[in-house]
Amino acid sequence: MLKVATGMTQLNGISESELLSFLAPFLENEFEKTRIIKIADVGNLKKLGNGGLVNLINLQRINDIKGINTFFRVANSKLEQGGSFIGCVETLEQRKTRLFKKFPRGINTAYYALDFIFKRIFPKFKFTKKIYMFLTNGRNRAISKSEVLGRLVYCGFEIGNKLYYTARKVAKPMTCSEPSTGLILRIQRVGRNGKPITVYKFRTMHPYAQYIQEYVFKQNSLAEGGKFADDFRITKWGRWMRKFWIDELPMLYNILRGDLKLVGVRPLSEHYLSLYTSEHKDLRVKGKPGLIPPFYADLPKNIEEIMESESKYIESYVQDPFTTDLTYCFKAFNNILLHNARSH
Repeated sequence: MLKVATGMTQLNGISESELLSFLAPFLENEFEKTRIIKIADVGNLKKLGNGGLVNLINLQRINDIKGINTFFRVANSKLEQGGSFIGCVETLEQRKTRLFKKFPRGINTAYYALDFIFKRIFPKFKFTKKIYMFLTNGRNRAISKSEVLGRLVYCGFEIGNKLYYTARKVAKPMTCSEPSTGLILRIQRVGRNGKPITVYKFRTMHPYAQYIQEYVFKQNSLAEGGKFADDFRITKWGRWMRKFWIDELPMLYNILRGDLKLVGVRPLSEHYLSLYTSEHKDLRVKGKPGLIPPFYADLPKNIEEIMESESKYIESYVQDPFTTDLTYCFKAFNNILLHNARSH
């Protein structure tokens, strides 16, 4: 992995003194092993040498780099153990602010919509990505904060929370295949007996968001109901889809495959599962996870109440599986239809 000391911002548009102030700590020592570059092409990055750098500072926006993950991996190879990688990005939020200021009211909304479709959505799908790359060579893409952080973690970084992002090398990047950025999301969850299963959902988060779950938890902890507070990884349309469970429709395929059953404890990621007590983790992995969790029958407020709700369900299921699932299914739909319980 790599450690990241900070978050992110756009270096373009800040004063020279601010930039020098930020870079100063990295230039005080090992100046001979520091390289300041402005490179978007990974081929030019490879020409820097065989590694051994203490600081690698790239003043080119990530938005203009054609193969971001490949670029991050090569940057990793240029650093010695403990070396720092410093870079910049214009986030989706910053881009929207810039474009709305650039054009008059009315025109800015239309321009931003077209910009979002072409430079945000086109690069996410296989066919349209080819068109986008042909026309732009991968430059000036719109990229969210969540995706940048997720790509960094995927490529071996650990995220901090300051203004710019830096990364300290402590190991090599991940070797697992790159995740899909399309409409259907394939995510790893812990299944029966602790075995990993692939769960299918409609995408409600920015790409690579699954890699920064631990970071979001450390920043915001959990809100009422056991979800992450102020989860910036979720898109606006994703919140609407979650409200009406549209995102979970592909999980019906998991039921047909036998990975899930209709009623059961929610399939969790390894990180979220780590928040539970050891005793409860051992208890909940004994059975098959479900699409409709006991959460909607009991409506617990915090993680302790969630564990209590799940324990009660599991103990009842062991005694009488059919009656238990039928009862919990009825309670869940009663809360959803009559008491406005919603997914979030």
